[in-house]
Amino acid sequence: MKLRFGIFIFICFFIGCGKGNPKDYWGNTNGGSSGNPSENPNVAKPRYIWIDAAANFPDFADNKENIARDLALAKDAGFTDVVVDVRPTTGDVLFKTSIVDQVRFLYAWVNGRYTKIERNATWDYLQAFIDEARKQKLRVHAAINTFIGGNSIDGGTGLLHRDPSKKGWATQLNTGTGIINIMDTGEKDKFFNPAHPDVQQFLCNLLRDLAKYDLDGIFLDRGRYLNLQSDFSDYSRKQFEAYMGGIRIQNYPDEILLPGTKRLPAQYPKYLTKWLEFRTKVIYDFMQKASNAVKSVNSKIKFGVYVGGWYSTYYEVGVNWAASTYDTSQFYNWATSKYKNYGYAAIMDQILIGAYASPLRVYGTTEWTMQGFCSLAKAKIKSECSIVAGGPDVGNWDPENKATQEQENQAIVESVKACMDACDGYFLFDMIHLKKQLQWQYAKKGIELAIK
Repeated sequence: MKLRFGIFIFICFFIGCGKGNPKDYWGNTNGGSSGNPSENPNVAKPRYIWIDAAANFPDFADNKENIARDLALAKDAGFTDVVVDVRPTTGDVLFKTSIVDQVRFLYAWVNGRYTKIERNATWDYLQAFIDEARKQKLRVHAAINTFIGGNSIDGGTGLLHRDPSKKGWATQLNTGTGIINIMDTGEKDKFFNPAHPDVQQFLCNLLRDLAKYDLDGIFLDRGRYLNLQSDFSDYSRKQFEAYMGGIRIQNYPDEILLPGTKRLPAQYPKYLTKWLEFRTKVIYDFMQKASNAVKSVNSKIKFGVYVGGWYSTYYEVGVNWAASTYDTSQFYNWATSKYKNYGYAAIMDQILIGAYASPLRVYGTTEWTMQGFCSLAKAKIKSECSIVAGGPDVGNWDPENKATQEQENQAIVESVKACMDACDGYFLFDMIHLKKQLQWQYAKKGIELAIK
């Protein structure tokens, strides 16, 4: 008996009985850290690649073989997770639901021309990615453009253009000529009013349908207001006045924001900082509802968001993505003492940070450096969200063409380790750029150097 017990202990020592093998952030043992303190912790961190719907539509709209080809390339490069955009800015979708129409066409740049790409296939777009991702042993996430109801392409697409009765869902902008419904402006992307309860219910219903798929995660992109001028509808006014204890704003909107103001003014109107606080509460409350909607269908799906890393100006879109224990008012004078209460990091299972700096600014400690964006985000989010992954926009990061092609290629390589060392993973936007510039090899090299 003693001999058998001794053999059992010996076997447990080598195969990992008791506490089990160390796991990565996803609870997986395969590919995770061995537990050896000398091993690079980046090995177990996720590496996400985003797949924009419109930009990649010429390849993927009607062609499963192209999906298989490019997911194989992503796997070979060392990415562990793909994020598939299934609700582009047209407001329609690329997954099964009865709530809104299917995408029939999108516009993309093809050979230097902005070209209409029609979809003729009837197979399930999202399911095709899921099927191939499972074959490649890649985790797969779906992303939606959240508070968008259509855009102005081809004379108008999406719910807000198709259904005039939904005009009240559209955001109203505080312009220099008055408060105007976005449907009556030249704004391309037609945003909803995030504070409207019918909008929130519509989106939660949409998320419930999305959560029926075999997904590892769901990301909300554009889960925000359009800009500082949005939303100044009567509905938002009444909500704000109720939030303020039932006061009546006599001079609206001037006591909040003077008409036409696009940036924070030097002199704050009477209620501006409370208004910024109120808007973050609107988004905070919605994110809680959205997470609950997803989890009610499948509690294992990781709920998350994409946000820009430029926290210092993110108040403009009504979002506080920091931890609730990060007191924003200690660092920024536009934040009230209650602003921190609506930091939504704890609602999230994962957050993707757009570390969208120039290819000439990979390293640093401040915003507008890739490394700085990631380290600052991690510090603000603290431990309230367990996965914070950041990285570059490799195609739109040099609008003034200051970097050479060689510098851009090297920036991809260096960005991986710079970002992964600073946070919990790596995020690259977008697959189309690696494909068009034949830059897969640089992402692969960067990942290999980061995890070796």
